[in-house]
Amino acid sequence: MQTATQHKNNNSEGMLSNKVALVTGASRGIGAAAAKLFAEEGAKVTLVARTEATLRSVVEEIIAKGGKADYIVADLADSASIERAIQTTVERHGRLDIAFNNAGIAIPVSPITEVKEDDFDLLHAVNYKGIWVAMKAEIQAILNTAGTGAIVNNSSVGSFRGTPGLSAYAAAKRAVNSLTETAAIEYGPAGIRVNAIAPGTTMTQMIEQWVAQEPEIIEKSNSLTPLRRAADPHEIAQAAAWLLSDRASFVTGVVLPVDGGGRA
Repeated sequence: MQTATQHKNNNSEGMLSNKVALVTGASRGIGAAAAKLFAEEGAKVTLVARTEATLRSVVEEIIAKGGKADYIVADLADSASIERAIQTTVERHGRLDIAFNNAGIAIPVSPITEVKEDDFDLLHAVNYKGIWVAMKAEIQAILNTAGTGAIVNNSSVGSFRGTPGLSAYAAAKRAVNSLTETAAIEYGPAGIRVNAIAPGTTMTQMIEQWVAQEPEIIEKSNSLTPLRRAADPHEIAQAAAWLLSDRASFVTGVVLPVDGGGRA
């Protein structure tokens, strides 16, 4: 008996059928969940991250379930490395249709005066500049190959408001929102849609780092969330998949909260 995943892949009925997709930060958390989901929905997925062992593991899992995936090891704090990853994706598959810029890092929870400059620089190199570099290369790749396509950037609900203890992180994500909106305006006429998702508290290794510093952080967040819980990475990936699919064909320039109602 076929599973739902096998049925989608064998019959090209998924909402991302025949799309060539790239996912950054794809070795764990939201990125890994997205890569698996995109493959289930029919995409050929290239996973990009720094750690080869975990990338290989996710790719093997996708292939074992009937999906199509490969990986590229890249340092998302290095512009040349990001650009090579996107170029390699096009060389392997002939085009690029969609991209999910998910890669991001966290730094210790600290008030502004205690944030270390080295931490600030690294965070912005990955979470802001890294997405800017990736978007530039992805847009050019889409224009040169598929002609039209879609990009989704991973932001955060913290980008919408002051976020005590996470000033640098939230500021970088707010910058991503601005990049997203501007790119949507600039490249909409060419047929490229650009959106972002803004997850609320999600059970990833990043939140685990913050929990180690502030054990009550999840309980506090849940108390302010109408659904009274944190998200699973798969739930966040679902929003990204929809925005990248043709089902969202008239949606661009949006920063979509995926936060259990936290902004309501």
